[in-house]
Order: sequence, then C-alpha cells, then structure tokens
Amino acid sequence: MDKEITLEVSSQKRKKGVVVVIITIAVLLVAVLMLRGAIKSSVKRSEVTTAVVETGNIENTINATGEVLPEFEEIITSPINASIKSAVMDAGNKVKPGQSILTLDKSATQTEFEKLNFTLESKRNEISKLKLDLGKSFYDIQSNNDIKQLRISNLADAVESAKRLFKAGGGTREGIEQAELNLKVAQLEKKQLENEIKNKQKTMQIEIKEAEIAAAIQVNDLNELQRKLKLANVLATRAGVITYVNKNIGATIHEGETLARIADLGSFKVSGSISDNSMDDLHAGIPVIIRINDTQLRGHVTNVSPAVQNSTISFDIQLDDRANKQLRPNMKVDVFLITATHNKVMRVANGPAFKGPTLQDIFVLNGGKAEKRTVHIGLTNFDYVEIQDGVKPGDVVITSDMSEYKNSKEVTVN
Repeated sequence: MDKEITLEVSSQKRKKGVVVVIITIAVLLVAVLMLRGAIKSSVKRSEVTTAVVETGNIENTINATGEVLPEFEEIITSPINASIKSAVMDAGNKVKPGQSILTLDKSATQTEFEKLNFTLESKRNEISKLKLDLGKSFYDIQSNNDIKQLRISNLADAVESAKRLFKAGGGTREGIEQAELNLKVAQLEKKQLENEIKNKQKTMQIEIKEAEIAAAIQVNDLNELQRKLKLANVLATRAGVITYVNKNIGATIHEGETLARIADLGSFKVSGSISDNSMDDLHAGIPVIIRINDTQLRGHVTNVSPAVQNSTISFDIQLDDRANKQLRPNMKVDVFLITATHNKVMRVANGPAFKGPTLQDIFVLNGGKAEKRTVHIGLTNFDYVEIQDGVKPGDVVITSDMSEYKNSKEVTVN
C-alpha cells in the first residue's frame, strides 16, 4: 500500500532543487569569467596604426565640395545674328588684346546697316523739306498780314474821310457806319491771320521736332549697329587664356549667344556647394580650408546663394593665395568649412578608431600592451581629434579600428 507524501516533505524537495540550479549557474558564470581572464587578446604591431598625443590647435570642420574657377573670366557673346565663318583660336591658346578669335559672317547685318543709313538720309531730307515749307508758309502768311495791315490803314483813312464829309454836309451817317464796319472786318481778319501764323509756326516746329527726334533715334540705331558690326570681329579685349570657343563652323547663332570665354589664369576662386542640412553653419565670412592633394589653401566665404537647388546650397570662396600654382580651372577640390577653433588642447591624428560619439573607448600603448581607456572627444576634423581627458601628451594611441576588441580591457601587442 503506497504512503502519501506530506506537503512539508514536498516543499523541502522543491527548495533543494532551486538551490542546486542556482549553485550550478553561479559555478558556470565563474568558470566563464575565469576562462575569459585566462584567454588574453593579442594583436600584431604591424596591423595597427598609432599616433602620439600632442598639444596644439584644432579646428572643427564640416565637409563640402568645390570647383576651381578663374576669378576673372570674360564671356564674349555674339553682338548680332550671324553664322560662324571660321575659328582663328582654340581653347587653351593664350591671347593678347586685339587678337582675333572668331570670324563671323555679318553680311545680313551689313545690309541692314546700309538700309538703315538710307532711311536716315531720307529722314534728313524730310526735315529739310519741312523747314523749307515752314519758311515759305511763314513768308506767305507774313505777306498776307502786311497786305491786311495796308488795307486796315486805308480803311481807317476812309472812316476819317467819311466823318469829315459828314461834318461838311456832303455825307451820310450810313456812309460812316459802313466805313467803320469795313475797318472792323479788316482788323478781325488781320487778327485771325496773326493767330493762324502762330499756330502754323507751332505745328510745323512740332513736326520738325518729331522728325528730328526720329532721325536722332535712327542715328543711335545706326551707331549701335555699327558698334555691333565692329564687335562682330570677335577680338580679345584683355590678355588671358581661351577656355572655350564655339567652333561649329557654319552654324547660325543668335544675338547674345556665347562665342568664347577668356580667363585670367593668374587668379582663381572656388565655387562650393554643401547640403542644405548645414545651412545654419554657412554664412559669409566663415573661414575655409581647401585641400588639393597634400596642399592646404585657406580662404573665406564671400557670399552665399539664397536659393536651394537639389538640396544643396552654393557659395563662393575667396582664396588667400589666389595665384597658387596648383590651381587649375574646373579642378574639383575638397572644401572644409571651419565652424569652431580650440587652442592649446590635446589632439591626436584622426583615424578609424574614432567613431563620432563624445564618450568612447580607445586603446593606449603601454609597453607591450594596449590598455583600454574611456575618453571624451571634443572637436574633430579631417586631420585631428581633440581628446579632453583620459590621456596625456606623449601617450601613443591606436588610431586603427579596434572594435573587435571592445570587450577586452587589455590587448597584447606582439
């Protein structure tokens, strides 16, 4: 017959089982820790890069791209509608003022010039004719006015004669009134003629003035066309190097279309662009570093474009050394905008070991070992990283990627 197990005995057994499990887990953890302590990480010295902590200045930078452009570039455009007859110069040629670059077929514009010149001569003849008509009309009206004046004088004498005759008893009141009426009519006719003279003079002077203005406009058009014909010779106006020539012989070009570009390669600037995410850091006057291979040039931002295109912002850079021999037109360069500067701080050469967070672990060489240290990172740029604590000047820091040893406090360097 089976004996029933009491509740107290069953509880004791469960407690013993739990204790055994806890002890087993603890033994396993101790074993793992002892095993990790026994196994030492190691790395070959030739597989890592190092840098010495030093004291110096550091500049915080943000990356941008840039293109080298001539600081002064003249764009020669077509002054007329024409076709390209021949190309005298090619891109890359040096030119002096007055040298021919292109020859344009300007026969159509020359015909237009001659036609405009003929029209101007016709307008000048029209002005001369108007002046002659004005003189003749004025003379005729003035003669009629003089005749009217003589008639008025004669009628005035007739009035006086009629009055004298009436007093002598040989005339009538009606005779006097008729003579006075004739005089008044003649005086009104004279006044009307004088008014006509004034109006005629003003009208003809206005016509002459309008004709003279139209002629002056045509003279300006003719001079402008003559100037364009002269410019159509496409001559260099300054010394420099040709960076572009339209060599499409026979092609029809329109007024204002680019024919050639002449650059002064003794002076350069940089046109930069950066993501609009850095808009708050970009402003006129900010210092800039330009990197060309191993050479660094400095400058500053002169102006920032207010428009955002394709999520980028454009800006212009004026270089301190604008005539550096390594500068070439259309060269792509790395641009670094300096947003902050710290002086006399601990710094070390930048490398893959520095991932970006302010607080991070690095390895410092000490004899044949590399010790892990937690440091605070300050400013960073393409050359240096600022370390605020955890190291001292003279310490040798591993700058290569040590992420595979992140769980090791110490690494043996063979």
